[in-house]
Amino acid sequence: MDEMTRWIDLEGAVNARDLGGLPTRDGGRTRRGRIFRADNLQGLTPGDVTLLVGELGLRHVVDLRSNAEVSLEGPGPLTRVPEVRHHHLTLFAEGGRHTDVEADAIDGERVLPWAERGLDEELRVTGFYFGYLRDRPDAVVDALRAMALDDGASLVHCAAGKDRTGVLSALALEVAGATREAIVEDYVATGERLELILKRLRGSDTYRGDLDSRPADDHMPRARYIEQFLGVLDDRFGGPLEWLAGHGWTGADTEAMRSRLRD
Repeated sequence: MDEMTRWIDLEGAVNARDLGGLPTRDGGRTRRGRIFRADNLQGLTPGDVTLLVGELGLRHVVDLRSNAEVSLEGPGPLTRVPEVRHHHLTLFAEGGRHTDVEADAIDGERVLPWAERGLDEELRVTGFYFGYLRDRPDAVVDALRAMALDDGASLVHCAAGKDRTGVLSALALEVAGATREAIVEDYVATGERLELILKRLRGSDTYRGDLDSRPADDHMPRARYIEQFLGVLDDRFGGPLEWLAGHGWTGADTEAMRSRLRD
């Protein structure tokens, strides 16, 4: 990992980075080397595994993919590493074929049922994010708890490392006290690697159809998407922490996350 950036350069994944090094509301920085985020891990090379497990101390992988994705793509090489514990926590209500690279096949009622306004691109994307919270609040809370475990570094991933991973990373950073500007910065950073992400996913039969149905620019993570998501949590629930508290998240959970991600 380049100390001057948060990116982790891997041969078999293109959207891996550290949640450390981001400014916090009290003037500090989130801690490096504790929680990572990434795209699909199916293509990791032996060298990648050595870097992640041996050099970066990876001990927990939080896999947000659906059961169908895991079945079609396979569990990945890190599942064969005894030091690494896997937490498979899909954010989808099972039965659909949606992945985080395609969020378009949902009707207006499902997208944002409490909003009396027209369906536009912003609501389409952020509404899909609220679908994770509505359909699988248990998985959201359990994923954050796994990310905060203190016996080694953790890594959260999905397919593109963009939407599902973006939401969980935003929530973790919010709990840790990162500034909203930093959370947005982390979310949009995926756009720097979007071309590589899409090229990689198009190599898989699992994702190619979803990707080819839309222009590449439609997949760009835009600042207003995560701003809208967090803004509705603020307005409707009193903030992300209040939403989490309503679904079993405790003060001890908050302390665990802050102890992982704070200087």
